[in-house]
Amino acid sequence: MTAAPKPEKVIVGWREWIGLPGLGIEAIKAKIDTGARSSSLHAFDVEPFERDGAAWVRFVVHPLQRDCETTLHAESPVHEFRHVRSSSGHITYRPVILAEIELDNRRWPIELTLASRDEMGFRMLLGREAVRGKFVVDPGRSYMVSEPRVSKAPSKKRTKRKKRRPE
Repeated sequence: MTAAPKPEKVIVGWREWIGLPGLGIEAIKAKIDTGARSSSLHAFDVEPFERDGAAWVRFVVHPLQRDCETTLHAESPVHEFRHVRSSSGHITYRPVILAEIELDNRRWPIELTLASRDEMGFRMLLGREAVRGKFVVDPGRSYMVSEPRVSKAPSKKRTKRKKRRPE
C-alpha cells in the first residue's frame, strides 16, 4: 500500500502583505523570517490593563512602512508575557497576544509579540512558527500570494530633471 501524496505547499516570498483583521489592520507589509521563531508587530504606547479580571493590552500601530502619521489603536487580551531575544542578542520582556492572520485567502491564529520596531525596516515580522506547515518561503521572491498595496496618501510623482548645461 502506498501513502497518499502530500499536498504541495504554497510558495510565499520573503515579504508579503498580510491582514490582522481582529486588530483592524487590513494590510501590513510583513517580512517572512524563518530565522525568527516568533512573530512580532511594531507597537508603541503599549499599556497593560485589566478587564473583567483578565490581563489585556492596548497599543498603537503604524501599519505603513516609512509612515509615522497613520496610526491604528488596538486592544487585545494578553496570552502571556515572554522574554524574547532579538537578533542582536538583546533580551526584552514582551506581551504576547493571539491574533488572527490573513494571507493567501487563509486565516489562522498566531502568537504575536508587541515590540518597538521603529529601527527595523518592517513593521511586522512573521516568524517560522506562524508559517510552519503552511508555506514554503522563496527568499528570492516578493509578493508571491499578495499584491503590493500603496498607502492612501497621495503619491509623489517623479519627474525627470533636465540636465543643466555648464555655462
